[in-house]
Amino acid sequence: MTPPLRILWRDEHLVAVHKPPGWLVHRTGLDTHATRFVLQTLRDQLGQPVWPVHRLDRGTCGVLLMALHREAARRLGQAFAEEAMDKTYLAMTRGWLTQPCVVDHALRPDDAAPDAPPQPARTAFTPLARLSLPGSVDPRFDSVRVSLVEGRPVTGRRHQIRRHLKHLAHPIIGDATHGKGPLNRWWAERLGHQRLWLHAQLLAFTHPFTGERVQVHSGLTPPGQSSPPDARHHSPQDLADWLALFSLPWAVLLPGPDNAGP
Repeated sequence: MTPPLRILWRDEHLVAVHKPPGWLVHRTGLDTHATRFVLQTLRDQLGQPVWPVHRLDRGTCGVLLMALHREAARRLGQAFAEEAMDKTYLAMTRGWLTQPCVVDHALRPDDAAPDAPPQPARTAFTPLARLSLPGSVDPRFDSVRVSLVEGRPVTGRRHQIRRHLKHLAHPIIGDATHGKGPLNRWWAERLGHQRLWLHAQLLAFTHPFTGERVQVHSGLTPPGQSSPPDARHHSPQDLADWLALFSLPWAVLLPGPDNAGP
């Protein structure tokens, strides 16, 4: 039986849910073996039609916004197209990202023709914490280093955060397409399962009908950050993987120019 989705925020026009990892947003012919879909599950859960207005990759978990009628879908779709949505993601990445940076690197759509022009793409990254564990993936090193990184995409290209972190040589752990296979397997063995370590933490936008500012937080707070005020957002079942990851001995980075580590 498919479990119900956790509703983070809702009004008469919109609903935001926590998308679990491994779920597709909706049915697609690209993956005929998938069995869990946010759109169909939420439709049955609420007893009314819902419309998707943005996407999260199958492996990504966190805040996903849906519309409850066609006009809401149209207005939100326009807001996403105009890059008027503020999105914050968390990612565990290879190596130590030493300082904040902005990646301004155009991306060609995955399914575009080879001669198609790349589209502008821009993401701001901030390292939040770093971790070093004894072990070896590369014989040149006797430890495994990773960073906890905040990503804020300005544009909304497909796989933008994943591809921009690869561009920085800090691919996301668990990314089978853009990451490092041996490192992904090492972490899968260490944590007990394979998954993409990318989480949609926060979505902020101006409500298309009321004009009010809305912030929807997933409830996941990494080391060094305070918890959101609404404790209802916390769900050990949904966030257990990340909470287990955060229990490791991360070194939190303080804001400022002195974060450049070894």
